[in-house]
Amino acid sequence: MTGRPAGRPRMRTAAPGPATPAVLLPYQQAWVADSAEVAVWEKSRRIGASWCDASQAVLTAAAEGGQDALYIGYSEDMTREYVDDCAMWAKAFSFAVSWLGEVVYVDEERDIKAFRIDFASGKKILALSSRPRSIRGKQGRVTIDEAAFHDDLPGLMKAALAMLIWGGKVRLLSSHNGASNPFNEIVEDIRAGRLGYSLHRTTFREAVAQGLYQRVALIQGERLQDKTEAAWVEKIYAMYGDTAAEELDVVPSEGGGAFLPLALIESRMVRPGEAGPALLRRQFDPSFGLLPEPQRARDVLEWCREVLAPVLDDLDAERWHGFGLDFARISDLTVLTVIEEGQDLVQRPKIIVELGNGPFRQQEQVLSFVIDRVPRMRRGAMDAGGNGAALAEFAADRYGVSRIEQVKLSEAFYLAEMARFKASLEDATLDGLPRDDACRDDLRALRRINGVPKLPSVPTQRAGNSSGSTQQRHGDFAISLFLGNYALRCESLPGRCDGFESVPRRGWGDAEESFVPSRHML
Repeated sequence: MTGRPAGRPRMRTAAPGPATPAVLLPYQQAWVADSAEVAVWEKSRRIGASWCDASQAVLTAAAEGGQDALYIGYSEDMTREYVDDCAMWAKAFSFAVSWLGEVVYVDEERDIKAFRIDFASGKKILALSSRPRSIRGKQGRVTIDEAAFHDDLPGLMKAALAMLIWGGKVRLLSSHNGASNPFNEIVEDIRAGRLGYSLHRTTFREAVAQGLYQRVALIQGERLQDKTEAAWVEKIYAMYGDTAAEELDVVPSEGGGAFLPLALIESRMVRPGEAGPALLRRQFDPSFGLLPEPQRARDVLEWCREVLAPVLDDLDAERWHGFGLDFARISDLTVLTVIEEGQDLVQRPKIIVELGNGPFRQQEQVLSFVIDRVPRMRRGAMDAGGNGAALAEFAADRYGVSRIEQVKLSEAFYLAEMARFKASLEDATLDGLPRDDACRDDLRALRRINGVPKLPSVPTQRAGNSSGSTQQRHGDFAISLFLGNYALRCESLPGRCDGFESVPRRGWGDAEESFVPSRHML
């Protein structure tokens, strides 16, 4: 059905008033604008996700040259609600475009049915059952709503992905239903880089920050009992109680255990009797920090020559290397892990240096000694939180900011990268871990905390174990290995970066092997 008005009404100038808000909130706009073949949205309850998806379904089916929009919900009630939303959008768009003299999308009396809407384009919105066979043989854009609650999500995905062959699109949106649910497994695989799908994540508080409360207040008007945003949010969280973390904060339940299974860690350790990475530990006595700095430097230089130099000389000069460093000054350990990328593209740690209670200047000294002698050093990533920022900045100044990444270990960084780290262990592209109980327990210390894989805020173990020290540990080797794996996975320019040139070595009585002061000290 088409139509063009005979004439346009004369426009009247209205008095200035409040700006009309955008129909879709920013997170809804991002979902509708996503052009990926497969998009996944892990979301809070009741933030208008299905409602905004319905708008895109209408535009998909109504456009000339468009395609069918298929919808799969797990219950009849939610399916009816979605089709009602589509009908609302269809009528709204029809009214808007009729003023432009374009296609009128829908005849309300004839074309809106309980589970189907037909358009003048010849395409339709069609609601289907949640059985995988219902989607087979069909083509278009398919939305699987509340995907975590379907009985056979893997079967649905298997059937839906066939639509991509002829230009279809697949959309999954859902709140969580447990950490072991197939929906969460898809999310984890996306974060790990195993699936190249687009991923969206919106918590209830993020939706509120982007205008959800104002939208509710606009619609409900005087009926809204909570007159402040804070009171409304508090009431919503109280209503969900113990389930708020999963329903509102997008945190899968049953996810508070160890992030890396013990069997996985031990399967990546070198076999008993095999040569593993060199594990070099030094614990500095508190009195060491009171010595004059030149005396400390000579002592550490001698240790570097005797202990570090031989293992550095054994590194394969033909292979790329990278490193990760987790910083600590007093309470925990500074751990530097040098990783080699083999010809088979498998990363293997080759040198692990643990320093307890090391003065800042001596940590710079050891770091410089190692980096200067690592062959084909491609990239390093360093913990730049707190006091670690000084050591990371020193290394970036000296070796180039493209070669040394200064990492702030935030929840966003953990959420984005820790899944890839785990995937590297699972697919054995990170292998050859030391057979050492302290290193093993550092990796076991990684936990899911509010859905984010990271370390607890308290120390995880004493550094006794095989290290022979009573210094406490805080998952230090785990973070060092994690950062080293991240550094080698990231794109970087081979060779020297940022115009880096080796600085002539100066020191205290030994021009060839002494500590190199940082540039601003020369």
